Amino acid sequence: MTAPTLARVDIHVFRVPIEEPVRTSFGTMTERTAVFVRAEDSDGARGWGEVWCNFPNAGAEYRARLLADMVAPRALGKPLDDPVALWAEIERALHVLRIQSGDPGGFSSAAAGLDLAIHDLRARKRGLPLWRALGGRDDGPVPVYASGINPGRAAADTVARTRAAGHCAFKLKIGFGEETDLATLQLVADGLRERERLMVDANQAWDLATACRLAPRLATFDLGWIEEPLMADRPQVEWTQVAAISPAPLAVGENLRGAGQFQAAIDSGLFGILQPDVAKWGGHSGCLPVARAALAAGRACCPHYLGGAVGLLHSLHLLAAVRGPGMLEVDANANPLREGLLGDLLTVHDGCVSLPGGQGLGLEPDLKPLADHRSLHIERRA
Repeated sequence: MTAPTLARVDIHVFRVPIEEPVRTSFGTMTERTAVFVRAEDSDGARGWGEVWCNFPNAGAEYRARLLADMVAPRALGKPLDDPVALWAEIERALHVLRIQSGDPGGFSSAAAGLDLAIHDLRARKRGLPLWRALGGRDDGPVPVYASGINPGRAAADTVARTRAAGHCAFKLKIGFGEETDLATLQLVADGLRERERLMVDANQAWDLATACRLAPRLATFDLGWIEEPLMADRPQVEWTQVAAISPAPLAVGENLRGAGQFQAAIDSGLFGILQPDVAKWGGHSGCLPVARAALAAGRACCPHYLGGAVGLLHSLHLLAAVRGPGMLEVDANANPLREGLLGDLLTVHDGCVSLPGGQGLGLEPDLKPLADHRSLHIERRA
């Protein structure tokens, strides 16, 4: 019996202006963007994925075209019985293009989005929820944390709002200068309740000297982790120095690519938390082995995510498949491309969300209400 093949790829790009910009140490987002991918096989079965594109905003359409013109042609007409082997084949084919273009990240995220869609498609055809198709066995609720909290006095309001929505763990963005960072942290820490958790993300803002000066000053806040205090590509000798004086475990992963980089981070023993982003590199084919390796080494896996509804659900299914002590990252900022599709599907109760029912992702995205915000639609067929 001939295995079904990839027959069609539909790519939808959306961009929605937001009233409150999302600030980070490296830039500001004034729109929310998303690249949603629908894969269809020769039997007519479908699955959904998402391509990472949250920064810079202008990259959304570009990454969609990379998927349409460079990635999809290498997958269309190919059998889908082994998604991991197909992803590995595409990765090998794209290697020279990454080097030639000088843009490894764009190709990685485009390939990841397609991989996610194919895994969803396969799970639906098997009649399984995606987390179970990925090897999970526990259908219990998954811990979450509220992320992307802007600096300044508004941080306390965001924590209060997300607490009221069911969260009991929060991650603040820092890297805006020592005075701002410490003032925001103190403001939020003073309002924390018993058993609530607090983490910080420096978004690669510090050099070695700054990290070594500021990290010890964070000891009074009893942080769950300090995320990316250095640029992700800094040499291990610098990370070793920061880890030695850090009052909390270090977290990295969203800006690592390739199994080799992740394994090196795990083997170094410097990082307590690994944060692969399924829409940025690897999809499930690449990130599931990374998550399992992290847990086997005694680390936590907390998937990174800050995009639309489809990618968030994929992150949830990845974490549900491997479990361990990790938490799911849930953006605290308004995003119509997330809540507009999810509705109340991922309602938070006591710091956790329940796994969606049904097959695959547990969601069939209805894009019609977002039609006025679609900036590009591309279709490719075998």
